[in-house]
Amino acid sequence: MGSLTQEWASAPKLSDSVMKMFDMTGKVAIVTGGSGGIGYEAARALAEAGANIALWYGKATNTDKLAATIERDFGVKANAYKCAVENFEEVRDQTAAVVRDFGRLDVMIANAGISRPAGGIDDPVENWEQVIGVNLDGAYYCAKVAGEIFRSQGSGNLIFTASISGHIANVPQRQACYNASKAGVIHLAKSLAVEWAGFARVNTISPGYIKTPISAGCSKEMKDEWFSLTPMRREADARELKGIYLYLASDASTFTTGADIIVDGGYCCR
Repeated sequence: MGSLTQEWASAPKLSDSVMKMFDMTGKVAIVTGGSGGIGYEAARALAEAGANIALWYGKATNTDKLAATIERDFGVKANAYKCAVENFEEVRDQTAAVVRDFGRLDVMIANAGISRPAGGIDDPVENWEQVIGVNLDGAYYCAKVAGEIFRSQGSGNLIFTASISGHIANVPQRQACYNASKAGVIHLAKSLAVEWAGFARVNTISPGYIKTPISAGCSKEMKDEWFSLTPMRREADARELKGIYLYLASDASTFTTGADIIVDGGYCCR
């Protein structure tokens, strides 16, 4: 077991203007799972604030076009990189490619995730391995590689996309493995926030039910049950999360680390 040698975090130089605190001009951010849904909207949020963007994707075929759209819309640099986050060597190599292409790395948003029927008695073990591989192993691999860079340069920002599934057991769907993977991500982030306090911040965002490709195949009956348990009685548009990603990625949140911010329409308040 390694010992914890605590470094003191230096106080940042802050602007009196809150709007300038959100400015990310010249920063470089990797967004995994950046080809759609939450990841793409998070990337657009940071780009609108001035950050250059590396969009990571797994199987999508349109990510080069999405990167070009970000460049056109916001006047920043944006590239697409194919990376299977469950493969440590790919994460290491593609992170090195981003640093080579952009010159630095300031923010890692570990957002890639999948859902499969996994964790139940009758579910295939292979499904468990796939979900844990992407959602938890992949999150750690991104953290490990980015953390080495952040420690070397003395600054950095790691944001994980977790889920309310890390807090509750969803109904009516059975997804014990997905829930376990997201609970693991939340506690991984809290642990790293303590260990990295001297040189980087680490936080998680836990969305509730969001209209994304991962939920597109769910039945109306299933969604109706979700909404009956959500005080706001609806799912969110992924754009409703843009502000929280920008907050955590920017200097507007320089004293925020180890936090898990729930954005769920009130689901977890019940």
